[in-house]
Amino acid sequence: MITSSRSFFLSSILQNYNGNYMKQLKGIMPPIATPFVNNEIALDKLSQNFLKWNKTGLSGFIVMGSNGESVFLTHDEKLKLVESVKKNIPGDKLLIAGTGSDSIKETISLTNDAADLGADYALILTPSFYKSEMNPAAFIKYFFAVADKTKIPVIIYNVPKFTGVDIEAETVAKLAEHKNIIGIKNSSENIRQIIEMIDQTPKDFVMIVGTASVLYSGLAVGAVGGILALANIAPNECVQIQKYIEEGKHAEALEIQRKMLPVNKAVTAKYGVAGLKAAMDLIGYFGGQPRLPLSPLNDSDKQQIKQTLLNAGLLQ
Repeated sequence: MITSSRSFFLSSILQNYNGNYMKQLKGIMPPIATPFVNNEIALDKLSQNFLKWNKTGLSGFIVMGSNGESVFLTHDEKLKLVESVKKNIPGDKLLIAGTGSDSIKETISLTNDAADLGADYALILTPSFYKSEMNPAAFIKYFFAVADKTKIPVIIYNVPKFTGVDIEAETVAKLAEHKNIIGIKNSSENIRQIIEMIDQTPKDFVMIVGTASVLYSGLAVGAVGGILALANIAPNECVQIQKYIEEGKHAEALEIQRKMLPVNKAVTAKYGVAGLKAAMDLIGYFGGQPRLPLSPLNDSDKQQIKQTLLNAGLLQ
């Protein structure tokens, strides 16, 4: 069952930080793929994708996430993306900018620049280059230093798959004491860890699952939404899973969850960004090719993606 006290609290208020009325942080949000043509950002293709995404029940969008190939973007390109997304989404939709880097100074600079362009929240990756020294004390120093100077609230981004570091629940609990650190996107599939983080943080601290493989489980134990690669190509299905859980229709939610698991595996663990973009092309969005040094899928892998989408009922 959903942890009712946290769910009720978060569903009945909007975040209020430093006197500013914030949009409610919950629901299903895709970390949008960045479209490239000839290895350059294609903002016109991005606008086309929003014509479809805006017709769904998505609560917001993440720009410069892992699936947005943020590590391949320059500072200026990132700001152009924030500006473009802001222009292409309705005013009631959340805009979250992935602004984290190992550099505290650069993270603060990019976050505040993104805030000036309309970002509502900053999704900030755990620092990871000096892995052996990224202990709880280092994480606390980093996130407190960033949150002290950012204009918008901070969401911690824990993604051990890419960073090789994993933040502990006890550390998250300490970070939750900072008034400008308001939640975490946990992309681990470790449900025990998700439960511990929820249990050890205040009821107004937001837990967002970061992979669709644990969307049902995460929502059932108290998460308020998901930032999901799958939501790029199956937004309605992801939104419906959350809707069913909130209505107490767990069997119906699980049925969709099971159907989407092979799709999520294909566009995350198996084929990655290239697979996500190939799936977007097949469904009617613009995916295009990933940016170098990533490579597009070969024809055989594209056929496998197509069959997976057909099996899941995402293609006719």
